[in-house]
Amino acid sequence: MLIIEGIRIKNFRVLRDVTLGRTNKQSTNSPLTSIIAVIGKNGSGKSTLFDAFVFLNECFQFGVEAACNNKNRGGFERLISSGCNAPICFELTYQNSADEMHFSYELVIDLDQSGRPVIFEEKLIQLEPDTHCVFLHFQNSKGIVWTDNKKDQTKDATHIKLELTDNNRPAVSVFGSLKDYPQLTHLKQYIQNWYISDFSMDAARSIPKAGPQKQLSKQGDNLANVVQFMECEHKARFQNILKTISDKIPGIEKIKTKTTDDGRLLLCFNDKGFSDSFLANQMSNGTLKMLAYLILLELPNPPQFICIEEPENGLYHKLLEILVAEFRHAMQTKKIAQIFITTHQPYFVDGLSPEETWLLEKGSDGFSNIQRSSDNKIVKAMVEEGLPLGGLWYSDYIDAR
Repeated sequence: MLIIEGIRIKNFRVLRDVTLGRTNKQSTNSPLTSIIAVIGKNGSGKSTLFDAFVFLNECFQFGVEAACNNKNRGGFERLISSGCNAPICFELTYQNSADEMHFSYELVIDLDQSGRPVIFEEKLIQLEPDTHCVFLHFQNSKGIVWTDNKKDQTKDATHIKLELTDNNRPAVSVFGSLKDYPQLTHLKQYIQNWYISDFSMDAARSIPKAGPQKQLSKQGDNLANVVQFMECEHKARFQNILKTISDKIPGIEKIKTKTTDDGRLLLCFNDKGFSDSFLANQMSNGTLKMLAYLILLELPNPPQFICIEEPENGLYHKLLEILVAEFRHAMQTKKIAQIFITTHQPYFVDGLSPEETWLLEKGSDGFSNIQRSSDNKIVKAMVEEGLPLGGLWYSDYIDAR
């Protein structure tokens, strides 16, 4: 299991230079917690920070050029920070919990001479107290890669000099497909398997073809298929979900699937006091979203890193602290490593600690700044006295102007 200890983003839209947690270049900072929640006013850069994770994920899945030209981004020229001549940079510091080794991964993206976005530099190093062991380092498609986990990385037998024919895909993604590069494989699979939620109510209300599916799609259009999988293959886990929902959402007594004559799958809800089932298109947004989140947390092989933008949308405010508790329980039981969230709902923040919460603000220069709420000594002291963090934010103690 890989755990992100810190991330630094440079020259990505309004994120001229922001750091969350501990990075290789800022090793004195405290590492990121299991829940990473970013708050801030409209226009402060929350969506851009969320998209930075989406962008990195897409670079590994589809390549840098496709990630830049995503219809929501509009190309490299619209991604680079205004007035900036430097490249876009990501630095990800993480720990492999299996061997407790710490790593720093850097990805630098710039335009080549033809104006095409490419990977200018890429580096993966193991962080040691006395020395940094380089597992991979490429510049302009030329570089070196090591084939084992030995701490002595100086012998000729442990490294290879190579040149890639294409600098559109990360070298980690290329070599991570080979068993000779275990550390690269771990990182590749980890980033490619990030769950970036793009949950759509319309998609969740669709009627898919019948057939159990083991993973929830990012849009939630296969919610009924995953329910079918859970109710058939993991009855105890599914009963836990049903109990949580029935306890927190009045009236819900049973959730099940039904296959139609033409092979479609209906998601059915039994409400107390009604003999007939309600279909997904008759249920509230909050019920469907809560079901989707609980399903995601109870999957037998859940994603290790989950990103959710504004999970509060459509949920009754009293369900938000419950949702935070469910997130926390999933990580305490080692089902999921970390969850990254952006939110503007104080009731959700009430369930968080200052160490888990980051305030994003727009500076006078138009670029975003970020600070961990626990760095504010007054806020931390007030929370320790029993005041809820969301209430302090609502009362302008955190981002007072």
